[in-house]
Amino acid sequence: MKAIIVGGGIGGLTTALMLRARGLECEIFEQSDTIRELGVGINTLPHAIRELTGIGLLDRLDKVAIRTDQLFYLTRHGQQVWHEKRGLDAGYDVPQFSIHRGRMQSVILEAVIDRLGAEVIHTGCRLGAFSQDEGGVTAHFFDRSGAHVHTARGDILIGADGIHSKVRQTLFPDEGAPVWNGLMLWRGATDWPAFLTGNSMIVAGGLNAKAVVYPIAEGSSPSNRLTNWAVLVKIGDAATPPPRREDWSRPGKRDELMPHVNGFFIPQVNLGALITATPEFWEYPCCDRDPLPYWSSGRVTLLGDAAHPMYPVGSNGASQAILDARCLADALARAEHPRQGLAAYERQRLPMTADIVASNRRGGPEGVIDAVEQLAPQGFTDVDAILNYEAREAIVRGYAARAGFAARVVARPEAVRA
Repeated sequence: MKAIIVGGGIGGLTTALMLRARGLECEIFEQSDTIRELGVGINTLPHAIRELTGIGLLDRLDKVAIRTDQLFYLTRHGQQVWHEKRGLDAGYDVPQFSIHRGRMQSVILEAVIDRLGAEVIHTGCRLGAFSQDEGGVTAHFFDRSGAHVHTARGDILIGADGIHSKVRQTLFPDEGAPVWNGLMLWRGATDWPAFLTGNSMIVAGGLNAKAVVYPIAEGSSPSNRLTNWAVLVKIGDAATPPPRREDWSRPGKRDELMPHVNGFFIPQVNLGALITATPEFWEYPCCDRDPLPYWSSGRVTLLGDAAHPMYPVGSNGASQAILDARCLADALARAEHPRQGLAAYERQRLPMTADIVASNRRGGPEGVIDAVEQLAPQGFTDVDAILNYEAREAIVRGYAARAGFAARVVARPEAVRA
């Protein structure tokens, strides 16, 4: 079996490794001229790291990431709503990693080149159209000028081409643009003094006004970390189009961001100084899409953000793409026919991710902050008097179960194929 993978991001590259580990072939087609280290920080949860460990990437990731050990949820005024240990400190068999998105992608890319060969990766290839018949799928790729550059033939086609997926658009031509909820997200990273344990993550504020700070790599000295920050603020009406196209690589504007920063107080970190010290940062209209009735049509399916773009809540975007890749590879390896494998993959993954998309729209685990802020908008002296521990735990743990990382220690996945 041979797969045509459209998209060279974390989801597409991980899928290639998962397929290789099961003896299945693939080619990757990426529209960018090069696969570059774009973006800033992301969190990757233990259930996803466990899958990457199964294909031999733990040590490589560990060299470029931070092992997250503590998570703090605060109100926007800096009062603690929830605290828990994370990763190995919480009893998982693998870490939770805070990592630069581009560095994580590079680790996976290097493994693809090592194991499959650089020749399976085709850059500068934009999907123009595809067709399928009883024997397979044919895909036609073009460069930026519109010139035809490649025709690929495979048994299946996997659309891992992001929120603006051409594969998804072809399957659902009347869907329209992504759904904007009126929130704008600014993200950046810079060298900064370590705070709390040095491996801690802070989320301050609820869905409509939130600041997130966590380290993603070692810094310029033992007392510093490359520190990622994000500010999410509601600036518009969900009924109107986003002010700018969804694009993770668009520079942010400091004069637009800084007026919102004054609304946060984080005792452990001077957020305003951290952002002021960041030379450049990026902005992104916070968008998702409604869950689809199906992902697969014949020999074609969707994966990652192409299948289930979701709000950046609960550290689940990249993690769910990795879980997609494992599930899809397993289903194809077991199937007697490619369509059977795609159907099995969809049955398992679509309902779960649709539930996560819906939960993230409500705030995900960070909804516990919203719940407290709504009950005590001016602050509190005792959080248990506002919302007791059991009620707060139900919000946070309920999301963990929904997203698939509630289980702490499970059987490890099979060893990587040579």
